[in-house]
Order: sequence, then C-alpha cells, then structure tokens
Amino acid sequence: MRWDRFFDDLEDQLASEWEAERAALDTEAERLRLSRVQLAERLTLLTVRDATAPAVASFDLADGATVRAVVTGVGADWVGLALAEGPGGAVIVPFSAISSIGMPHADLLRTARPAPPRSPLADRLTFGFVLRDLVRRRAGVVVHLVSGRLLTGTIDRAGADHLDLALHEAGAPRRSDAVAGYRLVPFGSIAWIRADEAPSLP
Repeated sequence: MRWDRFFDDLEDQLASEWEAERAALDTEAERLRLSRVQLAERLTLLTVRDATAPAVASFDLADGATVRAVVTGVGADWVGLALAEGPGGAVIVPFSAISSIGMPHADLLRTARPAPPRSPLADRLTFGFVLRDLVRRRAGVVVHLVSGRLLTGTIDRAGADHLDLALHEAGAPRRSDAVAGYRLVPFGSIAWIRADEAPSLP
C-alpha cells in the first residue's frame, strides 16, 4: 500500500513539474512573440472594433497636441484617425510623430494578441502615398508641424520625404489669387495632418 501511495505521489510530482515546464515554455514563447510585434500590428487591431462602441484612444503627438480618436486605417509608416470630437475630415499621423498612445487596459491587452496577417498592400502604403492621394483630390489640409506651427492650404506635390504646400485660408478652394505663398515641408517636421476629406485608399 505504501508503494502505491509512493508511485501516486511520484506521478503527481512529475505531472506538476511537466505542467510548470510547459507553462514556462509557453510564457517564453509568448515573450518571444511579443518581442517581434510592431506598432502597425497593434494599431491594426484597434481598427477591429464593435461598431456600437468604437475603441477611442488618446494620441500624444510630437507637437505637444493630444487627440482623442478612433483608428480608421494603418499604412506602412502612418495611422489614419477619425477625431472623437471637433472638426470632421481625416487625420493622418506618421508613426515617428507619435509620442505615446493612451487607451483602456482591455484595448491595450487586445492589441497585444496575435494579429491577422497584414495585407502586403498595407505595407506599401507609405505616408507619401497617402499624401499623393490628397494631391489628386485637391483636399484642403491643416499641416501641424512638430514646432507647433500650423500651415493651411493644399498639397501640390508629395515626394518621397517632403511635400509642397500652397498656403491659403482654411476651407477656401486653392485658386492662384488666393495663394499667399508656398512651403516645401520635410515629412520629418510634420506632427500630423488634418484633411478636409479622408484619402481614398485601395
């Protein structure tokens, strides 16, 4: 009888050790997975939401502004936002201009889960690409610089790392006689852009 109890105890001990080892391996595998997660993947998971209660996050940006918004799209190096309050239109923020993102703990945990594979197209939609769509649409924009300065107008051209902006009053159409000047703006100096209309993305 004592031997039976001894073998039962030994079996329980081995099972406990096996479970502890498996849990440790699962924990290490999860740490390894999380070490490879990129910001774009976590932001993409914020676009998957309940239509009745969209996930509103608070974005602290390089110009010192904080905007409360819902993530509407994620490209290779930018995020598209719809402001939770204030003017309509679309907000486009390069990843490099995001200082931090605040959200409820449940949403934070949800964004750490494994994400579905991103479309190869999404990884090719750069900040310049989305700005070129605004050029085609002749959409009015407010460019928020990291210095805190605002430039209003229409983007005439968007290169690989800069844009040409025709300055005019916000909300006014771009006409030659309304243009007050021109600015060449490096992408690195842009904190965020608010466009009168959302870009049309594939």
